[in-house]
Amino acid sequence: MVETTKQHWILACPTHDVPENGGVCVKVGDQQIAIFNFTRRGEWYATQNECPHRHQMALSRGMIGSAGEEPKVACPFHKKTFSLKSGECLSGDECSIATYPVEVREGNVYLLIDSHEL
Repeated sequence: MVETTKQHWILACPTHDVPENGGVCVKVGDQQIAIFNFTRRGEWYATQNECPHRHQMALSRGMIGSAGEEPKVACPFHKKTFSLKSGECLSGDECSIATYPVEVREGNVYLLIDSHEL
């Protein structure tokens, strides 16, 4: 038996709730998701909010920037940095974070979420 995962676009928040060049945390089901408005790049990103280093819910409060062409977020507590595109740790550690597709439509932020996360 093949198990399939369905994905759904869900309304996360209005765009005006996310600060320019910063992030906010939204709760989706039991998950905390960090949403980032990277206005300097004209891009939006979403990741898990939990930093895997010490398991603190803090990434939405981290600083965003770029490492070359790679958009990144730094944990405000440990300064571990993660790619906002792939979730890969850019600080040399083997940990990574989940990322989510984001769409902005009519002043709202939508996330593509697996149905088991709802």
